[in-house]
Amino acid sequence: MTSTTPKKGDLLIAEPAIIGDVSFNRSIVLLADHTEEGSIGFILNKPLEYTIKDLIPEVEAAFKVYNGGPVEQDNLYFIHKVPNLIPNSIEISLGIYWGGDFKKVAELITNDTINENDIRFFLGYSGWDSNQLEDELKANSWVVSENVYEKNIIEKDYVSFWKEKMLELGGEYSIWSNAPENPNYN
Repeated sequence: MTSTTPKKGDLLIAEPAIIGDVSFNRSIVLLADHTEEGSIGFILNKPLEYTIKDLIPEVEAAFKVYNGGPVEQDNLYFIHKVPNLIPNSIEISLGIYWGGDFKKVAELITNDTINENDIRFFLGYSGWDSNQLEDELKANSWVVSENVYEKNIIEKDYVSFWKEKMLELGGEYSIWSNAPENPNYN
């Protein structure tokens, strides 16, 4: 279901018109926070060439790391669905949590207590100042969608995610589901 008013836990689906924006072209963003002061989210479908072990060598795991957005790309962030195991987590909504005790996360991964279906890592985040996201919504840069996957959003296949969302939106969006990412390749 789509809406025009975003709330914490919703998905922002990049409109097909966001072609020139390297960060957000064909992106799906999970809104981790949305207040009058601004919004924070993480791009769910832009994997990087790194694993968590590449960035934190003492964490022996090949968990993918994603481009969370263009802000603070030298910082590592994570969302997860195991707040009972990770102290100091902040609830986003629908069983999804943000952050927490990273030493505990490293221990849980090393002990095989959590796996890649429980947690997703990001370099950077997506951020909007007060009213900036609303302005982008008025400019038709994003479609706001309810997170129907709830905590299982972490397990969602990133490769076809945007295409699936275009098909779900239907109408003129369906045409975009098969268009090449770069229209010059058409």
